[in-house]
Amino acid sequence: MIDPIISLAFSTYSNPGVYALLLGSGVSRSAGIPTGWEIVLDLIKKVASLQGEDCKPDPEKWYVEKFGKEPDYSKLLEDLAKPPTERSYLLRPYFEPNEEEKEQGLKTPTEAHKAIAKLVAGGYVRVIITTNFDRLLEKALEEIGVSPTVISTPDAVEGAVPITHTKCTVIKINGDYLDGRIKNTQKELEHYDDRINNLLDRVFDGFGLIICGWSAEWDIALRTAIERCKNHRFSTYWTVHGKSGEMAKSLITLRRAEIIPIRDADAFFGELAEKVFALEDIDRSHPLSAKVAIAMVKKYLMDNRHISLHDLVRQETEEIFKGINNPDLLNKEATSQRLYKRMQQYEASTEILRDIFITGCYWGDQIHEDIWVKSLNRLVNPGIRQGNTVLLKLRLYPALILLYSGGIAAFASEKYHTFASLLTHPKICEIYSPEKSKSLFLGLHPLIVMDKKKAQGLHNMKKSETPLSDYLSQALRDPFREYLPDDREYEDFFDRFEYLMALVYMDLKERESRETGRPISGFTHIGRFARQFGNPDFYIIKQIEKEIKDQGSEWPLLKIGFFGASVERLQEVKSKLDEELEKLNWWASSHFDEKQP
Repeated sequence: MIDPIISLAFSTYSNPGVYALLLGSGVSRSAGIPTGWEIVLDLIKKVASLQGEDCKPDPEKWYVEKFGKEPDYSKLLEDLAKPPTERSYLLRPYFEPNEEEKEQGLKTPTEAHKAIAKLVAGGYVRVIITTNFDRLLEKALEEIGVSPTVISTPDAVEGAVPITHTKCTVIKINGDYLDGRIKNTQKELEHYDDRINNLLDRVFDGFGLIICGWSAEWDIALRTAIERCKNHRFSTYWTVHGKSGEMAKSLITLRRAEIIPIRDADAFFGELAEKVFALEDIDRSHPLSAKVAIAMVKKYLMDNRHISLHDLVRQETEEIFKGINNPDLLNKEATSQRLYKRMQQYEASTEILRDIFITGCYWGDQIHEDIWVKSLNRLVNPGIRQGNTVLLKLRLYPALILLYSGGIAAFASEKYHTFASLLTHPKICEIYSPEKSKSLFLGLHPLIVMDKKKAQGLHNMKKSETPLSDYLSQALRDPFREYLPDDREYEDFFDRFEYLMALVYMDLKERESRETGRPISGFTHIGRFARQFGNPDFYIIKQIEKEIKDQGSEWPLLKIGFFGASVERLQEVKSKLDEELEKLNWWASSHFDEKQP
């Protein structure tokens, strides 16, 4: 059978705002908040101690024998502290944490409160009935920007905005700890004011119920209100920790409730929120498909709708940013299977923005470059910096896809200034030293995103010397078919992009070497083009050499300022890069292997 919490998650997601929560003391239990009766017993113990008497083992019995009446929360408080202000100060230690309790995480919103607040913020829960006196739920809501309407007295019912018109209404049927009229004795819990009863009737008649942390044993008037309701338009889900009491069983039968066994309230609401928002992600009504996105970008470019294009890219960027900053995905073992699966997830989430980059960098102009730069800048600087180092680096994969997509598209349409902006304008910070930043091309490359050995574990990459570069060339082939339909032409542009990026990188490394006197080491910008170096028929190297010879200082990358706009400097850098490639000698060795019998 399907786990009932899965059914509840589907119901909550499919019917936002339809389910009201009914919360008992079990929801605040892990926060160390006492029940009203526990407060009464503690106050009795303090009274007995001050009178030099021992009320153990039965404080209630001692109080009856001593004062001739049953202990009443309100009257006891009034006897101990006459003015309301004094009663407020008397109660605060039971509900507000001292410094030691803060350090222990006590009397602060629990994981259950926080998960409920997220469901409220998402529009999935609008009405909450609680028997608790504390303000942890209100605090959790306020921490995420939700200001609930709180009803804790009959008078508040009359002045409250109707529950159908509020973001969230919290009904504290037994009162608030700062109000001396808290209901907690059996006599007090037998009846509610008519105004409270009418409000409960409207809720129980018009909403489904999710009940958690409530035993149904003591709140007689609340139990009666549930029994009064004859309509069951929506389901009731009743969470159970251990065994249900007789009163709970009776109501479960009456409401035909679905029972959900739980470990505790924190685990239950945490899992419910996780599943509801997972359904939201899965079923997110994305306004775009890749084809629609391409059409929109073309229209925005044609109509000079810079703001619309900016907002579209920002929206897609933020969706990816949320995905790469999920802490639950960063503290696992980086197995080959997990890395490959994670890469596929990143590719799927980047698909629309990838096609936007290709289209925008192909057809766009310099005025649009800030849009691509801002997007890259956001994605190469994720917020979370703790976790498995391999998985932390892999978070750069979406940005790498976008850099290659935009860069190759820019070359294909001869938008060299866009290529330069993509490489140099975004700034990437080091994972463990966020105060240190550098140009994007210095910190984003296949070998930085994933080292060679791990990348060779990808599909069909075991024998590749440049596995992630090869993998990328395959992954980007189809998205570029509209602009580069010929396979050879696409491969040439891919290799050209990587080779020129390596030249720019070598320029900086060579200058650093000359300034510091240290030799170049750890050259990382080696792409799939390196396997063809030494091949006399390798078209890209020959073409670039011819372009530099024919165009001189008019060669596009020199014109926009690379290599100090100096042909001599470019030739010097190219010689250095060629030396590095000759050391690899990959083409010669692979060519020799092919000739072996």
